[in-house]
Amino acid sequence: MDTITAIILAIVEGITEFIPVSSTGHMILTANLLGFEDQEPIMKTYEIVIQLGAILAIAVVYRQRIVDLLGLGGKRSRGGGIMPARRLNLIHVLLGIVPALAVAFFARDFIKSLFSAGTVLWALVAGGILMIIAEWVNKRKIRVTAHEMDDLSYGQALAIGLYQIISVLWPGFSRSGSTISGGMLSGVSYKASADFSFLIAIPIMCAASGYELLDSFKYFTSDTIWDFAIGFVISFIVAYVVVILFMRLIQKIRPTHFAIYRFILAAVFWLFILN
Repeated sequence: MDTITAIILAIVEGITEFIPVSSTGHMILTANLLGFEDQEPIMKTYEIVIQLGAILAIAVVYRQRIVDLLGLGGKRSRGGGIMPARRLNLIHVLLGIVPALAVAFFARDFIKSLFSAGTVLWALVAGGILMIIAEWVNKRKIRVTAHEMDDLSYGQALAIGLYQIISVLWPGFSRSGSTISGGMLSGVSYKASADFSFLIAIPIMCAASGYELLDSFKYFTSDTIWDFAIGFVISFIVAYVVVILFMRLIQKIRPTHFAIYRFILAAVFWLFILN
């Protein structure tokens, strides 16, 4: 892997990891166009590294939320005591991540056996359809009870966690696509669903990437460390900018827009990977 290739892949990862367009599909397509097999060990290790860079970006964006969740933040009440600054708590987060983590832990080998270019292509299409349905239901058929992330009920957090299982079992479906759609189908606003999706990405992706890194640490050598470092930094910067822009433009970029993009990507994927 040369430095230019490392930079391109890091940019793609940073752009696609947290928006609902399937970073897996983009990484496979990009690697293929650059002449790489995405299953090569060095490639898989590099993907883990740049994914960790993207995770750090989310942690920085949501740093105040993390402080509050850990009980390190708060505001003074009139009586001088500490009041929780937010209603969202660690139980919401656990309900959002435990189902997917449990499935990933017990079905890791089975999930890997499902991975193929074909499954990713169909996941792009199916995920796009789910997003269109979720937006339609959210606007017309269901009463939105959680307009902000602090309005989430435990039941809604669990529902989002259960929808996240789809992305675990179906490579290429998009973790953010499944969680945002799951939230909208459960009476959570688009913005609150996206917020919660980004927040729970931190622990679940740290766990998944950290576990995979244990098997890949041997590929950190003097020949690769420089490109790994460059990729980590670039992925961090790009992911940070993308998430900030996404949350600012969220009312203008609807799930249906991402769904249409996914259908286009699926067509490109079929032309360059499967045809």
